[in-house]
Amino acid sequence: MPREKESIYRGDTGVRVFLTTILLTGLAYGLYRGIQDNYLAEIVKISEFERGIVEFFRELPGLLLIFILASMYRFSESTVYKVGTLIMLFGLLGLLFLGSSKVVVILFMVVFSSGEHIIMPIKSSMSLSFAKNEKGGASLGVTSAISHGGNIGGFVIVSILFLVLGRLGYARDSIVGFRVIFFLSVSLLFSAAVIVLTMRDRGKPVKRSRLYFHRKFGKFYMLEVFYGARKQIFLTFAPYVLILFYGADTSVIAMLLAICAIFGMLLSPVIGILVDKLGYKTIMVADTIILVAVCLLYGFAHRIFPMEIAFIVVCVNFVLDSIISLASMATNVYVRDLSSSREELTATLTTGISVNHLISVMIALLGGLIWKTLGIEVLFSLSAVLGLANSVFAATIKKPENRTLY
Repeated sequence: MPREKESIYRGDTGVRVFLTTILLTGLAYGLYRGIQDNYLAEIVKISEFERGIVEFFRELPGLLLIFILASMYRFSESTVYKVGTLIMLFGLLGLLFLGSSKVVVILFMVVFSSGEHIIMPIKSSMSLSFAKNEKGGASLGVTSAISHGGNIGGFVIVSILFLVLGRLGYARDSIVGFRVIFFLSVSLLFSAAVIVLTMRDRGKPVKRSRLYFHRKFGKFYMLEVFYGARKQIFLTFAPYVLILFYGADTSVIAMLLAICAIFGMLLSPVIGILVDKLGYKTIMVADTIILVAVCLLYGFAHRIFPMEIAFIVVCVNFVLDSIISLASMATNVYVRDLSSSREELTATLTTGISVNHLISVMIALLGGLIWKTLGIEVLFSLSAVLGLANSVFAATIKKPENRTLY
């Protein structure tokens, strides 16, 4: 193991196994995510309105995560990690082998999403458990970098494969490329599952999460409402606009996702430094003001520019939105300053995730209806209005004078 890693981890050989599974899972997810939207649009024939319905069900596991983890409170962290990985594998196996009908695809997307949401918090806690004292942040950084690196690798593979298939004469709606990617993703996730099952049991039983509401966090809850709504509009409908409205094929979408992931890796530390230097209030207000321009250009580019130029403008704004989303870490710093204990911080952030997912599943259904009846201009204008509302709330934030250290 490299020296820098020896200075981070306790010397437990299990960390090698853990990081290997993070890489394999990251690659598998990058492959799956790289084809998801084009698969829904071109193979399953999901319309813009139905895309909102799909996302409603796909986000339900996130909304119910607090109860899912509570049901496994007797399990150790590593056992929950194993369960989540196997559930993800089962979801991909269903997508690969059980056909492409709408009901089947939605069902197994929800299964995959359930496993994905289960291991999200567990990855962080296990990463911290492997780290030496005061090296938790470095350990989380390594885990995140490996995971994002895997995602990027998956996106690039998808982009290259579909470019090659196009040169070989396969139509963009040919199922061949999608089947190949699902097979590769299943193979990688199967390898990860086999390795995960060799991990020795470690970690404490997963604690019951709880919803926690306190008056002092009122603005945080509202910020999560606005952020969850605007995030869901872009997450669900921005790729679909590129596919259905501008004709972007799978290789283009996968490459855009790879670019977003690369910027995420490079700029996350920079934005973290800016949050510390400029303050979370400044970052919150600035990022949402930029977001308004991004949303309006996304919705109206085709009315301002020729379609070829509009397509480029929308692609650039697709990447910009992903960069802007990195500034959401400022909200976590704000909550930390308001919290009087680590337990209160954790409970509040967990509640914020639940609030975020609640508004997400609602806006997914509403967004599809708005696009179908009123058009993408109104849909992304709504996203811009949510960004302005976010700025108004963020501008009223006052930094606590006497912050409790814990």
